[in-house]
Amino acid sequence: MVANELLLDVTNCTVAELVREAQAGNQEAQGALYERYQASCIALACRLLNNRDEAEELVQDVFIHAFARLDQLRVLEAFGGWLRQIVRRMAYNRSTRRHATYAAENELLEMIHVSEVTPLDEVLGMETREQVQAGLDKLGQLDRETLEAFYIGGQSLIEMSAGFAAPIGTIKRRLHVARKRLARELETHQAI
Repeated sequence: MVANELLLDVTNCTVAELVREAQAGNQEAQGALYERYQASCIALACRLLNNRDEAEELVQDVFIHAFARLDQLRVLEAFGGWLRQIVRRMAYNRSTRRHATYAAENELLEMIHVSEVTPLDEVLGMETREQVQAGLDKLGQLDRETLEAFYIGGQSLIEMSAGFAAPIGTIKRRLHVARKRLARELETHQAI
């Protein structure tokens, strides 16, 4: 199958065809795989974690992990089962690392909270903004535009979906990937 054909109609492709294209770096194929398997992965993660928000966050991480290691999948038709195993393993890891939460009275929290901003805080904030901007400048155009639309432009996922002419699931994946790439850029910048 030619990549151009895949751009025309990913809905009629088999899982094996989509995986093969995704292994070749085709982002439309990755988006189609994400759309096909996202709901079932979230359902599984919800059962394992008993928390919808945490399950959705985990599934984002699962797809990033899976797409980064897609070349390791030998039986292309087994993508769904392979993905579910990643969900199980990452959910287990997350649940074993989960910290206990403690409740506190509002009065106690107000006593603890200090809201004064010092000049040092302002300098550090400005330095952080400069580092983030430098990191954004090093990203690819799509990553930069995605992050700027959401965080700077304040666009909703629906607005971004229309603006980028992509499904909401793809926009969510792009945001997640772009955030990870920006974090790596910032880590690299701090190491220098």
